[in-house]
Amino acid sequence: MRSRDQAFWLAAATGAACTLLPFAIGSVSAKLSPALSQQGLLLLLLLFPAFLLALNGSKYLVTYTLFVWAIGPEIRRVSDWLGGEYTSVSVLSLAPLLASSMTMIPVLRGIHRMEKSGRKVLLYFGAALLYGSVIGLARNGTSFVYDLANYAIPMLLLPFFAIRRFGSADADNILSGYANIAVLVSVYGIIQYLVVPPWDAFWMNHVEMNSIGLPEPLEVRVFSTLNSPGPAAGFLACALVPMVLEKRWRGSLGWIGVLLVAFCLLTTLVRSSWLMIIVMLLVYIATSPSKRKWRTLLQLAVIALVLTWALPKLPGAEGLTARMQTLGSIEEDHSYNERLDLLNTMLPTVLHNPAGQGIGSVGTGTKLGNDGELGEYGIMDNGFLALLLTFGIAGGLCFFGALGLVARSVIVSVLRKGAMQLYARLALAVWAGAVASLFSDNGFPGLRGYLIWMLIGIGLGVSSSAADRKEESYGAVQREVVPRQERIQHVRPIRQK
Repeated sequence: MRSRDQAFWLAAATGAACTLLPFAIGSVSAKLSPALSQQGLLLLLLLFPAFLLALNGSKYLVTYTLFVWAIGPEIRRVSDWLGGEYTSVSVLSLAPLLASSMTMIPVLRGIHRMEKSGRKVLLYFGAALLYGSVIGLARNGTSFVYDLANYAIPMLLLPFFAIRRFGSADADNILSGYANIAVLVSVYGIIQYLVVPPWDAFWMNHVEMNSIGLPEPLEVRVFSTLNSPGPAAGFLACALVPMVLEKRWRGSLGWIGVLLVAFCLLTTLVRSSWLMIIVMLLVYIATSPSKRKWRTLLQLAVIALVLTWALPKLPGAEGLTARMQTLGSIEEDHSYNERLDLLNTMLPTVLHNPAGQGIGSVGTGTKLGNDGELGEYGIMDNGFLALLLTFGIAGGLCFFGALGLVARSVIVSVLRKGAMQLYARLALAVWAGAVASLFSDNGFPGLRGYLIWMLIGIGLGVSSSAADRKEESYGAVQREVVPRQERIQHVRPIRQK
């Protein structure tokens, strides 16, 4: 009866939303400029499916939000191109965050079911975010809100997976869907590399970002449908590792998809993503059973041979090869030396400012208080410095303490063994890759943070769900055995008579 009432109210709420939404859109659009009205309409079209999926508790919510993260920036570029005007700050930029925030609906419904260890992790992260928000409000004004959302909304995936407790089939569907989205992003990225579409060229000519190359075929650092080469590389790298490791996570195209994603990742020219991939693969292989180790190593060797053979034969191979060769002579690399200079310059600044600058002082959030331009710390090529500069010593200890608690939970899941261990091993590999990538930048806010917490959340959720089912089955056996023993004890005196 209760489920019938819930279904009724859910249908009523959905019907009311569908009825009132057109009137709301019409009344608001009448007061806005045509360009802003178009952006608002596109934003609502992206958000409404996420709202319905969250309201229904659908297992496809995470896959859909991944899709919005992947295509949102490209929709914005096409919208600017059609309107003939570049906007440095667009409401469409909020689409991925707002779609992801819909996970709050199922989280609020079931947060009371979260285990104590998970609540402790959220408490540590919450303390860091609260401290950073107070300092950020004092020093950066209301611009801290956007940066806070970039940290907090991806973290919702930790309680989401802890509450929903997806099974292995559901986790496989999410990872396979992620692989399919990554393949689509890669195909578009390869097209972008060979023939730069006019809307992408329009954006490149106005964005004033010299590091992305020229809007010419074979001269562009591929960003595909994402914001820039960095986020594109992070999106593809986090998809490539599961695709390589397990057949069930490769998506519809299998090994062809793996090669497409690997080649597109090469065209982004982001070397730090390959270092993160290496760390993730090493951790996963090191925690695998012996038979799995050799099979995975053989697969990686075959992929490396194919890429080594194919790369010199591809268009624009000279630039790709030269960029990758700097991994072997890192001390001569310009960007590596710049990172060392940044460390020497910024470390005294961090140490002399133990309170921190607050949320909104580092990264893209600095645009909001600086007329659409990056602020003083808009580009910070060291994630450890970025976190300490943002949260200070006290907030930084809370943040890194939370990361330590997450690592402990993941390691406990890995030690459980069993068929579900591979998800925990993937979570441990992602955690290690995320921490290792802090040597280049801070990947916890925004898209990469969403991917990190998604993969870790899947590992912890599936492992905990399997452990609960094992305890329930053990309890059921115990309940069956005890009454049986009582019956035997009751029958024995009768037989003696």
